[in-house]
Amino acid sequence: FCKAPAVLLCRKFLHMKTAIVYVSNHGATEQVARELSAKLHNSAVDLINLRENKTFSPDGYDCVVVGGSIHAGKIQRRIKDFCMNHTADLLRVKLGLFVCCMHTGEQAVEQFNQNFPELLRHHAATTKIVGGAFNFEKMNWFEKMIVRKVAGVTQSTSNINQEAIEAMASELTQS
Repeated sequence: FCKAPAVLLCRKFLHMKTAIVYVSNHGATEQVARELSAKLHNSAVDLINLRENKTFSPDGYDCVVVGGSIHAGKIQRRIKDFCMNHTADLLRVKLGLFVCCMHTGEQAVEQFNQNFPELLRHHAATTKIVGGAFNFEKMNWFEKMIVRKVAGVTQSTSNINQEAIEAMASELTQS
């Protein structure tokens, strides 16, 4: 009799419904979203690309992960708008936040903090900076020029942090 609530809680956790909401300009954020999805074994996971699903609502989800990439210091407008428009909903669920960026250390942390609202950062069960990539094959000529000039990079490169993705999955599946 006393064990029934624990069994129900466990059953709910094992069937947690998760949405990974993202925007990806050149593929790195989508790659991270897919890898994270594959690691969330205890969840039914929906991948929500806000470029394709502009009216997505987090209603009905137990867990929502929001991720985007940093370009010229800013996350995509759709991610910022989604967080602003759904703050109350996101505060009612287990929340994860991640950014893809090529910076590390304090500069990466500063960019993360500038691009997600403080209220959501403090509520989140997990926050991660998962590295990034320069995918020259998917960039237009102007983007390539900027990357060459600002970052000094002349070809596709990736520093996606698999350990950060694994840690995020682990933190999201903890009760």
